[in-house]
Amino acid sequence: MTEAFPRALVGPSSKERRYDRQLRLWAASGQQSLEDSRVLLVNSDGSWGKQNTGVSGVVGVETLKNLVLPGIGGFTIVDPAVVTEPDLGVNFFLEEASLGKSRAEETCRLLRELNPDVEGTFQTKPIAELLRDPEFLPQHKLILVSGPVKRSSLVALRKSAKSLGIPVLYARSVGFYSIFSLQLADVFPIVETHPDPESTQDLRLLNPWPELAAVGASISNLESLDDHQHGHVPYILLLLHYLEQWKEAHDGNVPSNYKEKSEFREMVRSSARTSNPEGGEENYDEAVAAVLKSLNPFSLRSSIREIFEMEECTRLNSGSADFWVIAAAVREFYQRHNVLPLPGSLPDMKAQSADYVSLQNIYKSKARKDIEEVTEIVRRIEVQLGTRVVEVADKDIEVFCKNAAHIKVIRGRDIPQVAGDAHSLKTLRNHLSNDESSIPIFLAFEILDDIVTDIQDGKRPEAALDDETVWESGIERMVGALTSDDPSAVDDDARERIRKAARELRRTQGGELHNISALTGGLVAQEALKVITRQYGPLDNTCIFDGVRSGSEMYKL
Repeated sequence: MTEAFPRALVGPSSKERRYDRQLRLWAASGQQSLEDSRVLLVNSDGSWGKQNTGVSGVVGVETLKNLVLPGIGGFTIVDPAVVTEPDLGVNFFLEEASLGKSRAEETCRLLRELNPDVEGTFQTKPIAELLRDPEFLPQHKLILVSGPVKRSSLVALRKSAKSLGIPVLYARSVGFYSIFSLQLADVFPIVETHPDPESTQDLRLLNPWPELAAVGASISNLESLDDHQHGHVPYILLLLHYLEQWKEAHDGNVPSNYKEKSEFREMVRSSARTSNPEGGEENYDEAVAAVLKSLNPFSLRSSIREIFEMEECTRLNSGSADFWVIAAAVREFYQRHNVLPLPGSLPDMKAQSADYVSLQNIYKSKARKDIEEVTEIVRRIEVQLGTRVVEVADKDIEVFCKNAAHIKVIRGRDIPQVAGDAHSLKTLRNHLSNDESSIPIFLAFEILDDIVTDIQDGKRPEAALDDETVWESGIERMVGALTSDDPSAVDDDARERIRKAARELRRTQGGELHNISALTGGLVAQEALKVITRQYGPLDNTCIFDGVRSGSEMYKL
């Protein structure tokens, strides 16, 4: 017996309801990557001085908050410090009862309350000691460093992370200024870059495949259509129809330059029925608007060509990542057809529902065939490589094919330091020569890190943070480093701008303002999410926020 009433539709799960907004940003695949990741937060090298000044690490906790809320798999906080009175004034993840207790334990406890699905642990040992355990770092997919840590600890952490291919985000917030830098692996590929939707449309109007050409030919007699039908022919079919007319009058050639496209556009516009009683023909307006952007021969973007020519793509081995196996297959597909796999998506357009769905199916069917061809190439490559344990997932091949025109490979950069190579010094000097540049803030933070390292190593008293002489000495050392190979590289104006930026850090004695750290934590978390989900385009590689001018700038240092 059949049911009298249909069963109720299954609604979204509790997780889908909780994470609805973010699922729209990075989909289920991105959410899964998030839930499979564990983040390490290094919040300080330990307590120093009477009041623990300058190591509050609020920006790190605020960043972690923004990862716990969307459902990161787990986190570890490394912080040997104990909670002091100044901490209570700037860190919202501490309470009065936390005073004198482990700061790592207290912030971990309160962060876990935000999301019961996130697992959190803490360590009260210094990071330098934890790095001696070879199994500690590999547990994590991302490392956040917040608050001043010793130069030696930062260098050791950065090198260990790079050898393991773990990204590092180094963030500092002091007074009204903050900076953060991202260190990625030498080669960091991203498939789902989420470009502008208009740039992803690949309609293939100049070289339609047989099924698309056939449906275009099916509307050969537009004059016989009534007004309603004429005003609802999808603009893609209109363009295909008028292209055939154009080719008949131009020896089989399509419009190839601006003048010809303008003439073609007028040809389409003049064919619209001006007396249509339904209020005009929007489909013809859409066709006219699409001429310049849609009637272009396929060309491979230079960034994609570079990926196809990279050694990782041309010389595969049994240890090659799935990304490069698929990239090699798509490269072969391109060499066969001189186009990339069809994405299969269509823009909205004026059309009857049945006609639009039919046209959409033609594009989707072609996209599926292209994916099947790329999959066959991938499987053949896997057989040739021989020793790969796990084959490339069909879903990964499909996602790659749909985004093939916009994949990106970032060449990772190290966390910048002034004591770098000649190229780094030249880059810093070039930016410093611009009066509007925020590089003086970056240099002021480098000076602060040097002073803090000396204090932590017992070479200076804590009062050095407020000692004008110490800061002036630091500024002179910084200028000396910048002019080591060119004494005239830093003029008096640039020196004064460095001094002005340093004045703000000295004024606050290395301390944080919660509002600036909270804002910066949001910015840093945004970059962390891009790295973890491998979606969108992460920072390359340093961002400087100036809270005095309420502006931020990005630099490749």
